[in-house]
Amino acid sequence: MTTVIVSDVATAQPAPPTADDVQALLARAQKPSADAMALHPFYKGKIQMVPKCAVRDFNDFAIWYTPGVAAPCKAIHADPELVYEHTNKGNLIAVVSDGTRVLGLGDIGPKAALPVMEGKALLFKYLGGVDTVPICLGTKDPDEIIQAVLWLQPSFGGINLEDLSQPKCFRILDTLRERAEIPVWHDDQQGTATVTLAGVINALRIVGKPIGQVRIVFQGFGASNVACARLLFAAGARPENCIAVDSRGILHPDRPDLQARKMEFAEKWRMANITNKEGRTGDIAEALKGADICIALSTPGPGVLRPEWVRQMADDAIVFAMANPVPEMWPWEAKAAGVRIFATGRSDFPNQVNNSLGFPGIFRGALDVRARTISDEMCIAAAQALADMALEQGLDEDHILPTMDDWEVFPREAVAVGMKAQEQKLARLSISADDLYRRASDIIGQARELTQWMMRQGFIPLPPAQ
Repeated sequence: MTTVIVSDVATAQPAPPTADDVQALLARAQKPSADAMALHPFYKGKIQMVPKCAVRDFNDFAIWYTPGVAAPCKAIHADPELVYEHTNKGNLIAVVSDGTRVLGLGDIGPKAALPVMEGKALLFKYLGGVDTVPICLGTKDPDEIIQAVLWLQPSFGGINLEDLSQPKCFRILDTLRERAEIPVWHDDQQGTATVTLAGVINALRIVGKPIGQVRIVFQGFGASNVACARLLFAAGARPENCIAVDSRGILHPDRPDLQARKMEFAEKWRMANITNKEGRTGDIAEALKGADICIALSTPGPGVLRPEWVRQMADDAIVFAMANPVPEMWPWEAKAAGVRIFATGRSDFPNQVNNSLGFPGIFRGALDVRARTISDEMCIAAAQALADMALEQGLDEDHILPTMDDWEVFPREAVAVGMKAQEQKLARLSISADDLYRRASDIIGQARELTQWMMRQGFIPLPPAQ
C-alpha cells in the first residue's frame, strides 16, 4: 500500500471573501450562460459528421456505396460480429434522453434537452475519441425507452443514458444492463458515483481513515447519490455506518411516506433498510453529527449546508458539496467550520468532482474490448485509476483528483476498464494493457488534434469576441 505523508503543520486559511467578492463569484458563475446564448446560434450546434474514409475521386463511391458495399453486407450477414470490422459501430455510441431531468431545469422535454446531449457528444469525442449521436426521445414511458434502446443497439457499440427522472431511471438502467448486448450506462448515476468514489479514495488517503470504518452522510438522495451509495458500498463502505437524507429528512424504515411508496421508490426503500443502524431520525443537522464524510448532491446553495452543522462532524471531516451552479456551501465557510477536505462540482474552486473525468475514458475502455456491459467493478477500477493518477501527481487537501487538462487520465482509465472487463469475462476481445493504452492514446490524441487543426484552418471558425 502506498503511504501518503501529509503535513500536520497548520496553514493559514485565506480570509473569507467580502460581499463584493461573493457577488463577483456569482456573476462569474452566470457568464457561461450568457456566452452560451451567443455562441450556440453562432455555431448552430456543437457536433457534425465528417467522413473517415478516403474519397480520391468519384469512383471510390463504388467501394463505399453500391455496388461494392454489398460484399461487407453479405459478410456481416454470415457473421454478425464482423459488423465491428466493416463499420464504425465499435467506436459509436448514442446519448439517449427523454428530457425529464435536465441539469437543474427539470422536465423541459426532448427538444430543450438536445443542447445538453450535443454537449455530451462533444466531450465524448474530444476527451475520449468516441463518436457520439445525441438522441432525444419523444416519450416518457420507461418501457418505451427501454424498447427504443434495444431497437437502436444494432447500430451502436454502447448507449449513454442521460437526464432521466427517477425512479424510472433505475429500472431503465438495470433492465438494459441485463437485456442489452452492448454496454448501457447512466452517467447521472454511474459517472457521478465513479468520480465521487475516486475523490473519496484520495480524501481518505490524506486523512488516514479506512473506508470500511468511516461514517458517510448522503445529502439529497436522488439518482446520483443513490448510485454513489451503491458504488461506495461495493468499494468497502459499510451501509450500516451511513445515513441518507432526502428533502423530508433521514431515511429509515418507519417513515410513513417511504412505506407508502416503497414499490415505486424501491432503491430508496432498500437504502432505508440497510443504512442508519442507529435508527436516527430528524434532518441533515442530526445526520451530520459525528460523520466523517458528507456527500451532498441536493439543492444549489449557498446555505443548504450550514457551518454550524458541519462543525459537528468528526475530526478531519470531508465534504463534497456538488450542487451546480452554486455548491451547497462555500469553500471558505467549510474551512472555517473545520472541514479538512472540501470539493465541489465547479472548476473555479479546488477539487472539482466532475463526471467528465470519468465517462470518456470508461467508454473508451469498454468499446476497445467490446464489453457487453459496464459493471460496478469496472467503475471501481476506473475510480482507482483516477485516484492513483492524482496520487502520483502529489496529493494535498486542494488536489485530490486530476483535472480534464490532465488528458493522460483518460487512456489510463480505459486500460483499467478494459482489463477489468477481460478479467470478468465481459469482453469480446482479449487485448494487453500496453495495446489498450496505445490505442486509447492514439485515438484521443487524433480527436484533439483534428479539432485544433480544423480551428487553425478555419473549418471551425473562432467565435467573435465576447
